[in-house]
Amino acid sequence: MLEQYPTQVKLVKKSFPLRMHKNARPAAITALAAGEQGKFWEFNEKLFQNYTKLSDQKYIEIAQELGLDMTAFAKSLKDPKLQAMIAKNIRDGAGVGVTGTPSIFINGVRLKDRSLDGFKKVIDAQLKKKK
Repeated sequence: MLEQYPTQVKLVKKSFPLRMHKNARPAAITALAAGEQGKFWEFNEKLFQNYTKLSDQKYIEIAQELGLDMTAFAKSLKDPKLQAMIAKNIRDGAGVGVTGTPSIFINGVRLKDRSLDGFKKVIDAQLKKKK
């Protein structure tokens, strides 16, 4: 969709770690910490590639693999603003009815049909509204 709508669409990812997944919150924090060094998306991709192997050690391995400054990464992991950001994302998500992940919204409209056609239909409708 980003390629089809290069100037009209922006992707924003909000973490909504589910309590039932013990590694969800640590994974979200580590991705945000990697983002402090401009590597959020790369780290996020590695998390999904390794979702069955997530652990404190795996987060360190991914950070090293991506060439992160490990001292800065460790400091970011302890930064209360990242915990606060996750807490805000959870509150915001719960406020709009998010109960699971992934949940996708386009200009506040929850996407039910996550096929390419479903995305296109909602994006086109939102762009028409904007005109």
